[in-house]
Amino acid sequence: MATENSNYATPVESVGAADDALNVTAVESGAAEAAPSNDVEIAAAEVAADFAEEDAALDAEQAGLAIGEETAEEEAAADVDKNDLSGKSKQELVDMFATLLESEPVQTLRKSVEAIKIAFYKLHRAEVDAARKAFEAEQGEEAEFTPAVDTLEVRLKELFKEYRRRRDEYIANLDSIKEENLKIKLAIIDELKELVNSDETLNNTFAKFRELQQRWKDTGVVPQAKVKDLWETYNLHVENFYNFIKINKELRDLDLKKNYEQKLQLCEQAEALMVEPSIVDAFHKLQKLHDEWRETGPVANEYKESLWERFKAASSRINKQHQEYFDSIKQEQLKNLELKKELCAKTEALAEQPYTSRKEWNKASERLIEIQKMWRTIGFAPKKDNTRIYERFRSACDRFFEAKREFYAGVKSEMEHNLQLKQEICEAAEALQSSEDWKRATEELIALQAKWKQVGAVSRRYSDQVWKRFRAACDNFFERKAKHFASIEDEHETNLKKKLALIEEMMAADIMTGGYDMIKEFQRRWSEIGYVPIKQKDAVQKKYKEAVDQMFGTLRGSERDRSMNRFKERLQGMKGAGDKRLKNERERLYNKVRQMEQDIALLENNIGFFSKSKNAEAMIADIREKIAKAKQELQLTIEKVRMIDARSAEDNGTKE
Repeated sequence: MATENSNYATPVESVGAADDALNVTAVESGAAEAAPSNDVEIAAAEVAADFAEEDAALDAEQAGLAIGEETAEEEAAADVDKNDLSGKSKQELVDMFATLLESEPVQTLRKSVEAIKIAFYKLHRAEVDAARKAFEAEQGEEAEFTPAVDTLEVRLKELFKEYRRRRDEYIANLDSIKEENLKIKLAIIDELKELVNSDETLNNTFAKFRELQQRWKDTGVVPQAKVKDLWETYNLHVENFYNFIKINKELRDLDLKKNYEQKLQLCEQAEALMVEPSIVDAFHKLQKLHDEWRETGPVANEYKESLWERFKAASSRINKQHQEYFDSIKQEQLKNLELKKELCAKTEALAEQPYTSRKEWNKASERLIEIQKMWRTIGFAPKKDNTRIYERFRSACDRFFEAKREFYAGVKSEMEHNLQLKQEICEAAEALQSSEDWKRATEELIALQAKWKQVGAVSRRYSDQVWKRFRAACDNFFERKAKHFASIEDEHETNLKKKLALIEEMMAADIMTGGYDMIKEFQRRWSEIGYVPIKQKDAVQKKYKEAVDQMFGTLRGSERDRSMNRFKERLQGMKGAGDKRLKNERERLYNKVRQMEQDIALLENNIGFFSKSKNAEAMIADIREKIAKAKQELQLTIEKVRMIDARSAEDNGTKE
């Protein structure tokens, strides 16, 4: 826009960059979003932390797919490789669930079921989020979104219901199953006893013995309290069979040798587990080795103790490592819980703050994004607390972003109103752009520009468009005005010469003779001279001010001397009058000092207000003159107070 320097050409105020729109997008899964601001530069793009797995687990639980406490049999089952599920569709996951349910024992399925439902709900949530965004883009964020029924989710819930039924049935029958298994194994022991006294041939007896061993192995778990005694009794009778039955020594030795080789191999496998990278895997493998050890028959007496001590030593080492590992895990999880509690408290504090501007919301959002990133760096809390602490954290995040969405919903309505106001301003500016009433049109356009800045932001979709429209109308007027007033530049040059000549006259004037009236006359003549070229404006104004200040300084210097001499005479007249008159005079002067300090502060404050006025130059010069005069008087009054203090001190010294 053109810059003007006359009564008819006033500079167009800078309206600023085109208004930024606010892209208010719903935030899902506790992830934060940023809204651009007109007050500050748009912050770096916010990248929400990934809570997909936690959100999927929570969604599954809210959908009624919680399993319950893990049993010992489920804990002992092999871990699931989640990589096997990556890239699979929801249909494939459902089919896999159905297959496992039909082909595998229910007590081995827990880890697989957990992994499948997490993988399924990660995909499900992503689909729902995409559908929501598409819906809001078409219908608006204020419209209520209801996701469509997912037939695969319905099927998954049906399969899960059947799985849980079977699992509940298994757990309910587990105790009775264990008791039944105990009875079976006790019966097997009784049969072992009978073998010792059997009259059957050697081959039949030994075949019967092998059959009893296989039946023992095939029989399931028994109550934990009975395991130790049961195995000791079983092994005793197995050894009795080998020791007391009349079997062929060669056959017996061959069997003992075979058992020795098997147990030696088990010792070596157990010792190899001590360097297994995964302590958990090593522990589970050790349990299987112990099962095999118990299923393997006796060895020769000279090897029995040494083999067991070797196997037990390796087992003890692995068990100790396993215990230490889980102790460290437990401590780490407790530490993680405390760290997550702190992040929850910080998030809750952010959610409770009453933010009132886009700038405040952006700053708070950035802080929450950092908190979310920190959360992702912290491991799991203890199992019993992990879901609860995540629900607390997510709830706080949701409250924050829900409040933010509500805030921007109000902002959206405000922006629509602002757009209407700015369109009306554009229409008013366009009505003025062809005017030749330069002064009136300029004033009205300046007023419209001020109104424009007060209106506030509009949507990004319309901000550039409406701004360019307003700018074009203003530019059109001021370009015409600039051309019209190009002819007055010669007049400005003449005015410059007149002002320079007046300054020279002021510098040579006898101000002591003319006094303040002469200064006022010079000021009147200066104000009657018109504008000068903008490039010389500041320089010539500075020279003029220096000339005026010099004249005032000359007059005030002489007045100051006279005033101080008169005051000294008054003080002389107070001799012998005591302290009362001096004290009253000092108090009067002190009060005057305080009042003048307040007046000076007020005048200096007014300069800031007058600087925005169209005729600010003359008013500011007058105020600065008043300030300078007041400061001179203030200093004079302070010196008078000091003279009184000195006089009082002198009188007090004389009395003493």
